[in-house]
Amino acid sequence: MSMPLTQSNSTSHESRQLRRLARKLILIVIAKIALLTLIWWIAIAPHPRPDTRPVAIEHLLAPAASSSAAHKGHP
Repeated sequence: MSMPLTQSNSTSHESRQLRRLARKLILIVIAKIALLTLIWWIAIAPHPRPDTRPVAIEHLLAPAASSSAAHKGHP
């Protein structure tokens, strides 16, 4: 009859260990997210965003004005 008591204590102990492990894992995940967010705010957020409007892209991809003017005079 002492067998069920031992199993009960063992199951309870394992259950507590699993809860503790789950808490540690959740804490690690939250800490990593916080750390990555901090790194992002320090390293990436201060940089200006590129202008992705169609007009700006067209301006960047258009040939330079000086090179087109030089080619117009020569056939």
